[in-house]
Amino acid sequence: MLAGLAVLSADALSSVAYATEEVLRVLAQAGPEALRDGPWIASLIALLLLIIVSSYRQTIFSYPQGGGDYIVTKENIGTNASLVTAAALLIDYTLTVSVSIAAGVSAITSALPDLHVSRVPLALAFLTLIAVGNLRGVRESAKLFGIPVYFFLGSVLMLIVVGAWTGWLGTAPPFEAAEPVAFLGTGTLTTFLLLTAFANGCTAMTGVEAISDGVPAFQEPAARTAARTLVLMGGLAITMFVGISLLAFHFGIVPAERETVVSQLARAVFGGRNTFYYMVQAATAMILVLAANTAFADFPRLAYFVARDRYMPRQFMNLGDKLAYSNGIVALGLAAAVLITAFRGDAHALIPLYMIGVFMAFTLSQTGMLLRWFRSRPPGWRVRAAISGLGATVSGIVLIIVAVTKATEGAWIVLVLVPILMFVFKQTRLHYDNVASQLSLAGHEVDLTPHGHVVVVPIGGVHRAVIEALRYASSLSKDVRAVYVNVNPDSMVAMKRDWPQWGSHVKLVVLQSPYRSMTEPLLEYIDRLERENPEDYITVVLPEFVVKHWWHHLLHNQSAFTLKAALLFRPRVVTTSVPFHLKQ
Repeated sequence: MLAGLAVLSADALSSVAYATEEVLRVLAQAGPEALRDGPWIASLIALLLLIIVSSYRQTIFSYPQGGGDYIVTKENIGTNASLVTAAALLIDYTLTVSVSIAAGVSAITSALPDLHVSRVPLALAFLTLIAVGNLRGVRESAKLFGIPVYFFLGSVLMLIVVGAWTGWLGTAPPFEAAEPVAFLGTGTLTTFLLLTAFANGCTAMTGVEAISDGVPAFQEPAARTAARTLVLMGGLAITMFVGISLLAFHFGIVPAERETVVSQLARAVFGGRNTFYYMVQAATAMILVLAANTAFADFPRLAYFVARDRYMPRQFMNLGDKLAYSNGIVALGLAAAVLITAFRGDAHALIPLYMIGVFMAFTLSQTGMLLRWFRSRPPGWRVRAAISGLGATVSGIVLIIVAVTKATEGAWIVLVLVPILMFVFKQTRLHYDNVASQLSLAGHEVDLTPHGHVVVVPIGGVHRAVIEALRYASSLSKDVRAVYVNVNPDSMVAMKRDWPQWGSHVKLVVLQSPYRSMTEPLLEYIDRLERENPEDYITVVLPEFVVKHWWHHLLHNQSAFTLKAALLFRPRVVTTSVPFHLKQ
């Protein structure tokens, strides 16, 4: 259980490092007095987290094979709902990487302010390290994850205990507050502002579903062990989130531009930037960066399932040399890099985009579980349905709140992307279905009689590469035609001199090119062959020499590549290259 907590809980536990700050950043717009509502909002979020944990505990027992939200939704609601879930989760995993790494870098720059200007390079460096590690086949393990996860748990719980003790005794050391955010105001605390703060704080619930996805990784009895781990994770997340929120209110922490709330709280509790302070910051940075690795495991796995159903390109099903879904890892890494760069490594700017996908998946998954209970009706199904229904309801309410309050801050991007991805999924499946239908032998008359075969060898002169291509072409067919496009009278003289000696066994066709174009006359000649022999195959054999160094390609034209591209979509025209390797 402790090993499973280390491997699968990094995402959920790490979110408490910035959830409180996101609540306070909104409340600060109404002035310092509004910050007193932070603990109440945190308590409500903790209650919702408890409900979501209870809901996913039931998912674990129902899907001990580790179904995941996509499978749960697909089996219980239908294809369209599962595609919405898949789109939402793929977006969510991409944002998980971006937000976690950006927040981890913020923890570092809070402790080392001089690095603030290097946020983006630092974030991209961490992203590259994690992506390369996954491509190299570094696997999640208790040893790898245990140290930072339990280091973070120990550091934050120590922070909460010491802060509560000194706060209760009134012996807390003097605290110098950081420069507050520029938008600290004195306005009215409106209902909309409270809802926005609540929506921001719901980032504390991200990553809850990870344990239900990875049930098979637990020791037997896997479902029971996973369920206990989920409850333990939920209890720790609630304790840390509420504890940080209460201490932030007690010490009067105000969000700052260049220092996180956790950093300020550690300074306030431990009396400055000392060993204990740096321990908290190091632990926070480590688990936040490490949390991004969870998405690098989940994104490729989900992409595999969707590609297996033919809604994503089949390349996402391919295993690399290290038995990792390399294409999914690369796609996730590139998308996260774009987000980090576009939002300048600012986690606060990415948060509004973050939660739409999370709660969309939560809502659909728990709705699917509710339908499952109503259909199967096992013993005690009413209680189970009530829990799943409550989970779906609260998730749906939070989804609506997030969509409304965060629409103008960028959440609309996700709301637009989900239907776009669904359209792409549908078109991908339609393409694969059409390909399968056209390739199928069933219901189609197939002509098995041999066809004629004409081989065309474009040449630009007589040299060793051309002779090798002519030898190969002669082995394919008796009808071989060497085609020379005359663009230079001097070259034509050399051709007439050398051809009788080296190419007399092959028919020579000379095409005139008044505009000195090589490709157009050749394409017109192939057009004529197609009209004369509509049932015959035409093979175009291209003499192509291979240079020794890559930069040598810059010194030669790419006429073979241009001709291949021009002939690619012709149904009975085949192109092939005969390589001639140069030694220098």
